[in-house]
Amino acid sequence: MRYFLLLAVFLAGCASAPPEPEPAQAPPAQSKGGYYKDDGPHESPPPNLAEVPDAEPKVEPLHRYANRPYQVFGRNYVPLAQLQPYRERGLASWYGRRFHGKKTASGEDYDMYAMSAAHPTLPIPSYVRVTHLESGRSVVVRVNDRGPFHPGRVVDLSYAAAYKLGFIQAGSAQVELEAVLPGGEPAAVYVQVGAFTSRENAEGLRARFASELAWVKESVQLLLTGNLWRLHVGPYRSREDARSIAERLESHLNLKPLLIVR
Repeated sequence: MRYFLLLAVFLAGCASAPPEPEPAQAPPAQSKGGYYKDDGPHESPPPNLAEVPDAEPKVEPLHRYANRPYQVFGRNYVPLAQLQPYRERGLASWYGRRFHGKKTASGEDYDMYAMSAAHPTLPIPSYVRVTHLESGRSVVVRVNDRGPFHPGRVVDLSYAAAYKLGFIQAGSAQVELEAVLPGGEPAAVYVQVGAFTSRENAEGLRARFASELAWVKESVQLLLTGNLWRLHVGPYRSREDARSIAERLESHLNLKPLLIVR
């Protein structure tokens, strides 16, 4: 449910007698992951999607029409009227080629290869950090659309954002959303070197930093998120610095580190 579902709602600010929206059909819910029919990537998607930069929060005026109350499938939604702290957990999905190039609720064309998202009630535009609760990966996206309207889902991400979070094939993932306010404390980048169900195993890897990796000057933090113990090295102020350390750690520890924004 993208722009064409909400068009009649947003036209209310442009006409004295807005038309009633026509009944819309929701795309079939995906229960076993993957993507629906022709919603996957194009035959030649852009290379290096993993390197697409996160959305950079900046001060923008809120959209005149996209933040008005609206109704979809008999349910009423009241978007937030201003930027404010916000945190939410739930199921994330993504939308791709079937909507690529179509108008979003903001009036912008949807670009499946940009770092964007649809949310039922967050202000348009606004920025949110999305963290994959299983892997610990996180990205920052710009909210410029409305949706998802399937029960249990909290956010629809662009193809690029879902790709960077690692759940394209699964189709959905449990995530945490956190509003990122422009002008706030700048985010830092960490290198995640492991995620363990056992704290003992996490502590064992942490001990190797003291005995074998004295050249790592940043702190090695042990964090419990969900049911996993994660080891984060950092902070670093740039992805380039973090990536350089990650490459050295990959060589020394024979593992595949992840870059995490916090």
